Amino acid sequence: MSDKTRWVGLFAIRASRVCVCVSILAAISAPAWSQQKSGDLTSASLEDLINMEVVSVTKTEQKLSRTASAVFVITQEDIRRSGALNIPDLLRMVPGIDVAQIDANTWAISVRGLNGRFANELLVLVDGRSVYTSSFGGVYWDTLDIPLEDIERIEVIRGPGGSVWGANAVNGVINIITKKASETQGARIDGGGGNVQQGFGTVQYGGTLGDSTQYRAYTKYFNDDHFPDPFGLDGGDGWRTLRGGFRTDTTLTPNDTLMVQGDLYSTREGTPTLTLPSITSPTLVPTELLVNISGGFIQSVWDHTYSPKSNTFLEISYDQYERHDTLGDRRVTLDVNFQHHFNGWSRQSILWSFEYRRSNSNSHGTLFSQLVPTSLATNLYSASVQDEITLLPNQLILTVGTRIEHNYYTGFNVMPSGRAAWTPSERQTLWAAVSDAVRSPSAKDAGVRSDRGSFLEPDGTLAVLAFLGNPHIGDESLIAYELGYRREIANRLSVDFAAYYNAYHHLETVEPTAPFFESTPAPPHLVIPETYENLMGGETHGIEAAANWKVTHRWTLSPGYAFEKIHLRVAPTSQDTTSAAVDEGSTPDHSAQLRSHLELSHGFAWDSSAYFVDRLAALGVPSYTRLDTRLSWKLGERTSLSVVGQNLLHDHHAEFVDDTGSASTTLVKRSVYAQLSWQF
Repeated sequence: MSDKTRWVGLFAIRASRVCVCVSILAAISAPAWSQQKSGDLTSASLEDLINMEVVSVTKTEQKLSRTASAVFVITQEDIRRSGALNIPDLLRMVPGIDVAQIDANTWAISVRGLNGRFANELLVLVDGRSVYTSSFGGVYWDTLDIPLEDIERIEVIRGPGGSVWGANAVNGVINIITKKASETQGARIDGGGGNVQQGFGTVQYGGTLGDSTQYRAYTKYFNDDHFPDPFGLDGGDGWRTLRGGFRTDTTLTPNDTLMVQGDLYSTREGTPTLTLPSITSPTLVPTELLVNISGGFIQSVWDHTYSPKSNTFLEISYDQYERHDTLGDRRVTLDVNFQHHFNGWSRQSILWSFEYRRSNSNSHGTLFSQLVPTSLATNLYSASVQDEITLLPNQLILTVGTRIEHNYYTGFNVMPSGRAAWTPSERQTLWAAVSDAVRSPSAKDAGVRSDRGSFLEPDGTLAVLAFLGNPHIGDESLIAYELGYRREIANRLSVDFAAYYNAYHHLETVEPTAPFFESTPAPPHLVIPETYENLMGGETHGIEAAANWKVTHRWTLSPGYAFEKIHLRVAPTSQDTTSAAVDEGSTPDHSAQLRSHLELSHGFAWDSSAYFVDRLAALGVPSYTRLDTRLSWKLGERTSLSVVGQNLLHDHHAEFVDDTGSASTTLVKRSVYAQLSWQF
């Protein structure tokens, strides 16, 4: 039996169980449905969904159905129905995104392959503010925590966004867009608990200040239990977080609005890591740390409208975090972003922007791991221009643009793109795109020092195995070719397909370099180092499909599927024998999902989601199917109760292994929790 036949069979069996259960319940409940009017349902029509406005593709509002990009939107309804309590679990519903939990507080998340704890080809934003860390490259998912009720939508772009968002938007962009304060007026309390999510709660209040300002303020807390390690013991990765924040939206004049929001958090999490207690230790040993993490941000956005054809946007944000882990990373980032959008001529829409970012880092490090230099200030400058040209009114749109960026490590980069969308009818769109994107080096790439073990040479000399960053490391680059098709079939079914071919150049490899002798720390020892080089390239290709089918006016099914194949190769001069295999085998070839939403009678609703993930060959992680379900009851106009089960098919299972050793693998547990929401 082929791998493809195997995974199709496994997922079909699992998904059929969900569908059969849903169908039975639908049949049982059918007589009661006639007692309620369809207008009572909260679900939007398919036409509303496909005509939703999105902003992350071009930084201007476009109908989702007519964007020249592979876009998936997670709406507030999707969030509520999912039963998820964190952003990583929400992202599981997107075809083409690989979400894998390493331990209770650590995730590996990527778009279109090359996954890892710090998947550095994915750019993540919150209201346009980057949360990509320059220390490692990637996202600290444990601190990306927003009250889910305050998210308006999450726009996920599968594919490059470098010409719009700059470096590191290589394989994809995730933009989390929060609600305006005017949409969250009044008080709200959410709380609950279960076996893994032992206790969680959010208290929020929104009001007005004068005639022109709306605000909201919240505080949030959760305490999550640990996962078991591969031997069934306490994984030591339990964690808890206290967080608070606010947002204000002010109408300054008829043409000016000002948004200000901020956030502070404090986290304490168990982090089993592999550490080297001293340079005389022959191997890495497991050490459990209780890590204190704190940080916050403040962001302001001023929007000025000159006329219906012209407006400007100024964003200023200040972000700070401190992590007391083995690296001891502390970083402060100031970002200033200005853009001007105007309709220059009758068929053209032009957007130009300028961005400046300054980031100061400090790392006290340990004997095991540190950044060199320990303190560093970097500056980034970038400018972009984009022209959206209507070649045929209401049918053919061409968007061309480029971004020029200068970073601290490699200097200037140019990232052009071209996109075309053809809409032969109101119900279908065919699009194509060619993009050039770049990932710039992180502080780790250029300056990490990590000791990995030691041994005695035959002559008695102590030798230490070490990994050193390369201060001359170059950019990784990508040229992506994409093709997509969307169609609304009648009023009950919509489909979305995307295919892509990615050509990567100058990917990082791990290469040996010349040994050297050092006398400190004592005893004197020989260092046998490895370092990064840009000696790998290759291709990835794949397809992604998603659909929404309203089986009845109360029952919606949303299937999705993604296939990807990765082919990497190293240069003849490379001595790296593992990086290509690990990168190829850390992403599943096949993944699929099936989500079901069923509106029952008397305020009840039932949601179920099945996710299949193919095996990770290089990491030794077998395939698995995850089943989540949520039963909710609307007790009144403003009160609801829900019971949620997650990972119901298995008591525990592995999803990922961090090959860098920065986090130890634990097993994702079956969990059940109850949640009460009250608005007043």
